[in-house]
Amino acid sequence: MILQPVIAPFLAVLLVLPVLGAAVWMLVRSVSSRGNSPGRSAGPVMWALRILLVLACGVLLLRPGIPGGHVRTLASATDVVIAVDTTASMVAEDWDGAQGSSGATGDRTRMAGVREDVRRIAEAYPGARFALITFDANAVLRLPLTTDSGALVSAVDVLQPEVTRQSKGSSIGIANQLLAQTLQNAQKASPDRARMVFYLGDGEQTVSSAPESFAASKKLVSGGAVLGYGTAEGGPMRETTGAFSGKGDYIQYQGSDALSRIDEKNLQQIAAELGVGYTHRTAQAKLQLPPAPTSTTAYRENDPLTQPIDLSWILALVIAALLCTEITRATVLIMRMRHLALPPAGGDA
Repeated sequence: MILQPVIAPFLAVLLVLPVLGAAVWMLVRSVSSRGNSPGRSAGPVMWALRILLVLACGVLLLRPGIPGGHVRTLASATDVVIAVDTTASMVAEDWDGAQGSSGATGDRTRMAGVREDVRRIAEAYPGARFALITFDANAVLRLPLTTDSGALVSAVDVLQPEVTRQSKGSSIGIANQLLAQTLQNAQKASPDRARMVFYLGDGEQTVSSAPESFAASKKLVSGGAVLGYGTAEGGPMRETTGAFSGKGDYIQYQGSDALSRIDEKNLQQIAAELGVGYTHRTAQAKLQLPPAPTSTTAYRENDPLTQPIDLSWILALVIAALLCTEITRATVLIMRMRHLALPPAGGDA
């Protein structure tokens, strides 16, 4: 027997003992006076049922159960690859949709939105394997495929942006080869698993060449999305030194704050190349993620979670039956009292 108390056991005892003692005392009293005043009060049977009712309520508070129960957990047999833009423009302060200023305070960078959305992605696909790619001047596989979603969130939380003074421009398609290679390796290792890709960035191309194409990955992708961050009005950027602290001075251009603007046309082109949808992200909008392919979503049968089999429902049925007995008896007594109160037919009130 396993107990899972609803409240502290000593509190359950304090609640039950006084009522139980009163019920036992009334049972003894009803037995001793049974022959002296029949029909005037509840008999021994009713008080015995009331004692049973009190005991059932007390045991219900302790939530008894027996070992051996199993819970099947829903798992997604999917590999999710997340590509995150870590260029200096991702610290532009327009995640909340408003243009910042030199006096702005608080964490309103695009990267703040990326962190929130990666958490939602990790929560949306239980049982999936996650990989993380970051790209600025170079593309790097930060986290190989793993089922540890906590490791994914932690990796994004400690991401460091491109150092401003070392920036020489970057391409939004620089991760195309690394993404294709990661997807190919996942397919070879587990051909039966689906593969989803999420690209998170602002689409700002800061080199003169055209962005590289992601078309080579399209045939390996089962779903996903391109998520765009930033505004058309643009947001100011603080100088970065290798951390998303946002404590540096604002970057200046021709005597005013330099602004970084989202390029949705580029992001839509990447979405078309990958064969997934595009969504412009804002702090006010709830992230809508595509479902995992249904053919790869199932219950885990090889490692079910165990928990006690709850027996509270049995006690609840007993309590309900005893309460019905009390209600029936009260109804009968009320009907008798009304019958006695009615005047005789043809008589005075």
